[in-house]
Amino acid sequence: MKFKNKNNMKYSKKHFIIRKNIIFLILLFTLFLSLSAISYAKSVSTDISKNVFRLHVLANSNSEEDQNLKYKVRDSLISYMNSLCADVNSKSQAIEIAQNHVDEFKQIALDVIKENGYNYNVEVEIGNFEFPTKQYGDISLPAGLYDALRVKIGKAEGQNWWCVMFPPLCFVDVTSGVVPKESKENLEENLSNEDYAIVSQDNAITQFKFKIVELFQNLGLKLANN
Repeated sequence: MKFKNKNNMKYSKKHFIIRKNIIFLILLFTLFLSLSAISYAKSVSTDISKNVFRLHVLANSNSEEDQNLKYKVRDSLISYMNSLCADVNSKSQAIEIAQNHVDEFKQIALDVIKENGYNYNVEVEIGNFEFPTKQYGDISLPAGLYDALRVKIGKAEGQNWWCVMFPPLCFVDVTSGVVPKESKENLEENLSNEDYAIVSQDNAITQFKFKIVELFQNLGLKLANN
């Protein structure tokens, strides 16, 4: 009887060690997957943000009048930027042109505001800003830090409006529209095959990858703000 109990004790100890090793391996594998996912998400987001220049317009308030005014300012700014960047093929060129015409952007916004019977001031700046996940027709950009032209109307306490100035994805009907073929080709030329597949989300695998990038980017932004 004692011999049997001794064997049981040895078996239990061996079983415990095996279970402990399995748990350790599972935790190690989970950590490896998490670190790999974080590294992948950071790499993809960085590559995308390096090749994208965005427009960010903030309305004075959320009143219907101020929101409508925001869209009018937006349309005029996009029209002007498109005329300046018709032959631009890189983000750096787009930023340089925007930097050289900051005063013009401000004046265009002020003119639209005045034409519509308001006297709001306008602040225009180019910098690196935080953006949420945003969909442009059938193209989606993950959350992250992006270089952008930011236009603040009046108190700038109203809802934001975002678009992409380079590659040009700024078009009026972003809710139901489809990105023009020319814009997609421009975007594809400026992104790696992997990055373009992710933002276009043309199959279940790339949609899953986008979710991974989105999850870790949002987590990173939240931690950075705390």
